Amino acid sequence: MEATVTFFDMPLEELQKYYPERDEPADFDAFWQETLAEAQSVPLNARFEPVDYGLKTVEAYDVTYNGYAGQPVKGWFLIPAQREGKLPCVVHYIGYSGGRGFPTDWLVWPSMGYALLVMDTRGQGSRNSPAATPDVPIHGTSPHVAGFMTQGILHPQTYYYRRVFTDAVRAVEAARSHPAVDAERIVAAGGSQGGGITLAVAGLVPDLAAAMPDVPFLCHYPRAIHISDAAPYSEITSYCQCYRDYAEQAMATLRYFDGVNLATRAKAKALFSTGLMDNTCPPSTVYAAYNYYGGEKDIRVWKYNRHEGGGPFQLREQVAFLKELWG
Repeated sequence: MEATVTFFDMPLEELQKYYPERDEPADFDAFWQETLAEAQSVPLNARFEPVDYGLKTVEAYDVTYNGYAGQPVKGWFLIPAQREGKLPCVVHYIGYSGGRGFPTDWLVWPSMGYALLVMDTRGQGSRNSPAATPDVPIHGTSPHVAGFMTQGILHPQTYYYRRVFTDAVRAVEAARSHPAVDAERIVAAGGSQGGGITLAVAGLVPDLAAAMPDVPFLCHYPRAIHISDAAPYSEITSYCQCYRDYAEQAMATLRYFDGVNLATRAKAKALFSTGLMDNTCPPSTVYAAYNYYGGEKDIRVWKYNRHEGGGPFQLREQVAFLKELWG
């Protein structure tokens, strides 16, 4: 029988006023400017190869483009078979440990008339969600615990999410490179890890049109690891328990990748979500990013839900959000 999760975090009225002190490195912007400039010095070389999955109303393409350090990143690109003019494009980022799966997993947005680019997350993939993108840490790494959260965590230059966030920015560039896509109408979207990546993209791509971070992960690390023992945040706790001498150094690295710091730089119109019983991505960590978010924003609160958040109800909200934005 599943354990009961109560309202373990702050009351909603406190969440709405929650502005924790931000711990931001002095070279935060320089670090990301250098990282992205280095990646963009390599040609994107986005390729869209048609694939046949038996779809009649949607065209499917196997995508490959050059991400971090020019390394190939895979994805899917789906577009309505019947279309007129250039289309808005949803760039979707995947939840923790998931892979790109198959085109038949991603039919909602193209069925609604949008283009869709799904980015495969390097090194990830699971039994039910296969992936196709390896992770190659060119700067080496250091000992870590199982999972992805502590890979290369002793230095921002070697940390796993430096590679992932760079791949994600270049995914927007890949979407914009397709002739059927309106480059001015790009929306970043994803849930959990995908929501955290969405916040990173919103903070790093200044002309993004919209963002939909759903129950976002990778936010407000110091609080997350203190109030939740759920995975994947527990990977950080496990690391600090094991590598006691490096705990402070690891936490210093995470400042460069915290969704709260990245959210302050965002300008795109955004629709967030949170579940008030979510012990995987606690609502106070989501609200910390939401409250500091730099662009126009709104949030849907799912009072009785855990990490599933609004599920199909949130999708309905996202559909309405984009319809209001673009018609």
